[in-house]
Amino acid sequence: MFQNRTHNCNELRIENVGERVRIVGWMENVREVGQNLAFVVVRDFYGTTQVVIETEDMMAVVKPLNKESTIAVEGTVRERASKNPKQATGDIEVVPDKIEVLGKCLYNELPFEINRSRDADESLRLKYRYLDLRNPAVKQNIILRCNVVAALRQAMTAHGFLEITTPILTASSPEGARDYLVPARKHPGKFYALPQAPQQFKQLLMTSGFDRYFQIAPCFRDEDARGDRSPGEFYQLDMEMAFADQDDVFAVLEDVLPPIFAKYGKYNIASEAPFKRIAFNDAMDRYGSDKPDLRIDLEVQDITALAENGEFAPFAPGNTVKAIVVTDCALARKAVDKLCAAVEVQAGQKPYWFKVDEQGNFAGGVAKFLAPKQAELTEALGLKPGCFVGVTAGKKRDAQKTAGVLRKMLGTTVPGHMDVERYEFCWIVDFPMYEIGEESGELEFCHNPFSMPNGGLEILEKAERGEVDPLSIYAFQYDLVCNGVELSSGAVRNHDPEIMIKAFELVRLGEEDVKAKFPAMYNAFCYGAPPHAGIAPGVDRMVMLLAGEESIREIIPFPMNKNAQDVMMGAPSVVEQKQLDELHIALVQEEEA
Repeated sequence: MFQNRTHNCNELRIENVGERVRIVGWMENVREVGQNLAFVVVRDFYGTTQVVIETEDMMAVVKPLNKESTIAVEGTVRERASKNPKQATGDIEVVPDKIEVLGKCLYNELPFEINRSRDADESLRLKYRYLDLRNPAVKQNIILRCNVVAALRQAMTAHGFLEITTPILTASSPEGARDYLVPARKHPGKFYALPQAPQQFKQLLMTSGFDRYFQIAPCFRDEDARGDRSPGEFYQLDMEMAFADQDDVFAVLEDVLPPIFAKYGKYNIASEAPFKRIAFNDAMDRYGSDKPDLRIDLEVQDITALAENGEFAPFAPGNTVKAIVVTDCALARKAVDKLCAAVEVQAGQKPYWFKVDEQGNFAGGVAKFLAPKQAELTEALGLKPGCFVGVTAGKKRDAQKTAGVLRKMLGTTVPGHMDVERYEFCWIVDFPMYEIGEESGELEFCHNPFSMPNGGLEILEKAERGEVDPLSIYAFQYDLVCNGVELSSGAVRNHDPEIMIKAFELVRLGEEDVKAKFPAMYNAFCYGAPPHAGIAPGVDRMVMLLAGEESIREIIPFPMNKNAQDVMMGAPSVVEQKQLDELHIALVQEEEA
């Protein structure tokens, strides 16, 4: 029993007929059918109950009220003459003898219909998020999030992990995104930073002697929004294990995640352990992406040697050419053009195509440039009449990435090539330790500077002496991918100061630079650090996948908009001059162009 009600709005059933009850909630709808006859739907967190107004006194209370006012109804339960099988409480109704107004809605018109709020403009939904959350469909996503977080906590605790919270106010460090800075009032000119991740703290916990750590960690990054990325803040299942390697981390998540996905997911099929492991280079070659959606059965094939053609610039010597074969494809020319245009928008590179006609000849698109090698291509690609072949070309990485976008669009567009209703996990492993920076043109870390190189100190010293190409060095880094969404990045950490210094020296940073940028972690490692490894799956992305939503904002209680604004609270906002003075901050107006 609740303090202000005998039952919630989803409890009353036929066996309650004749009982006197008190229910409370929002007045969702009022339907007047006579002078003193009306049907009122009352909604609370749990469901809805119909209330029947049959007297002048009760009508006098209800009639002046706007929808979404909160009321308490006391009365008797009776069996409905016209039952509603779609409603859990559809066999009964409440006949009131007392209605108390608990909170008036002062507006005749709402920004949107509560039960249809998802059809409203997103800016309105975010401004009136407290109304949007009254929609049972929207609310259900938040309930799902709570249940998933609780299940993650329970599973991690069962695996011997301790939940330890790490600081929110910390020092700025290069993590790959922009920091949110917080001015330090007692230290003029200095700033705290909100953590982009608890990376350094969890590694320090390992050096402190804690064996298994986790937390549902808030992370803060000043980066642009995407469908699967919320600006400002996000949450991750952050974990770290001492005296552990890559396989230990994989074993934990392969045990923790599948039951949660099977229980709470929109689809009840999830990959079983062990998840498929795909090397980064193989993923780029076969799927055109380091986060492949394995529900799609299409793969990318390399036809560079057979497609080389001096008459068509994209197929010129030195370029890479990729192909994706779709059997029994009946895409019309207009659909092909639309698909290619969409790929070009996403990938920034134009895709090409041709078809195989009933006689087995190449036709349409770039067919004439490939016709001289028709027999060889037919055999190499296993082509048959009715095949559609998507083609990408350019620098190797460009051709791969464009092929990845094309593969995904073909898989979701052409029927029969995507098993939608399942969760397919995979590990992407063996990431390159280094790459040539696009802007600098010099050697840079590719993924995570604190990862252990495969080969340890020896391979780094060989690279330093010129005996090994640094670009051929791989690291014990890994990503967890589900249905084409990167859930997490992780790594076996570089816990040896000597190896760490050598790794940074290859990118022109010396020991003093490492000490200056990461003083606590470097010093801690000098006191005997255990080998350790970890990962941090994104909770928001996980729940988005489980709910079957396309936008991550649908599963966050109070999300920011795409411009990192909280339009409901009015953040970011102007502050008083007094506050700025206390923080020793002066605002500089930008000059107009």
